[in-house]
Amino acid sequence: MLELHDVVELREAMPGEDLPAGAVGAIVDVFDGPPPMYEVEFADDDGRTIAMITLRADQVVRHDDHL
Repeated sequence: MLELHDVVELREAMPGEDLPAGAVGAIVDVFDGPPPMYEVEFADDDGRTIAMITLRADQVVRHDDHL
């Protein structure tokens, strides 16, 4: 199970949010479900939030590198 502040990447594109598959974000909230859900913040290279969306566990995978 993923935890608060884990770095994750999208398994699939989110066209409505303009996020490609592989976009990297950080978990900012955890909802215990079922199913478990995560609020994930995606930021640009300057640290500005570009999207904050709630995702199911199967839509993200833990990213080994840190932001």
